Amino acid sequence: MATNAQVVTRVQDKSPVSPLLILIAGWLIPGAGHFLLRKWGRGALLLVSVVAMFSIGISLQGKVYVPNTSELLDILNFVGDLGAGCLYFAARAMDLGAASVQTAVADYGSKFIVVAGLLNFICAVDAHSLATGRKRS
Repeated sequence: MATNAQVVTRVQDKSPVSPLLILIAGWLIPGAGHFLLRKWGRGALLLVSVVAMFSIGISLQGKVYVPNTSELLDILNFVGDLGAGCLYFAARAMDLGAASVQTAVADYGSKFIVVAGLLNFICAVDAHSLATGRKRS
């Protein structure tokens, strides 16, 4: 059971920006949710990490998955890729990662892209938790 001091502290820790906006911004642009919360170091670290992982995956000729398949693993990989937000949409617009995987290195690239998206999902939820006061810095 929370004491009155803990409840007051949680209410004061809430961000003036809408938690939903922070969640969506954090998903679309890696680290943006933390930037809105003025967590500059954490936001920059997340931005660099997610963009670097996604870029490494693209440079290894990894596949960027699309939603029009009926295979379960491809659907799960698509959800992971979609987690990268604007990076995913930019890669699809520039037709990056459209070729089928031909080598083991390209398969590693595909996994880098999926993990970058999943990491970005976690970062967006972390920013949302900070904004609602459920988590402290």
